[in-house]
Amino acid sequence: MIPTLILFGVVAGRWWRLALAVAALLWPTLLVATGTMEVGPGLLGAAALAVANTAVGVLVHQGVRWAVRSARRSGA
Repeated sequence: MIPTLILFGVVAGRWWRLALAVAALLWPTLLVATGTMEVGPGLLGAAALAVANTAVGVLVHQGVRWAVRSARRSGA
């Protein structure tokens, strides 16, 4: 599931605050709804890992965005 969260971060990286909040809230909700985990202390760790993985995707998005903008500026 790590690639799913990284991909979500790449796609929603423009709105990074919202992407991180959604990952923190919806991933644990999905885990509980599917019966993968029960509500407990481990769910907090799952939420933290979801935010970390989504943050990697957001960083990739922001890095590509920065590179594209830099290339546009240097070409103009």
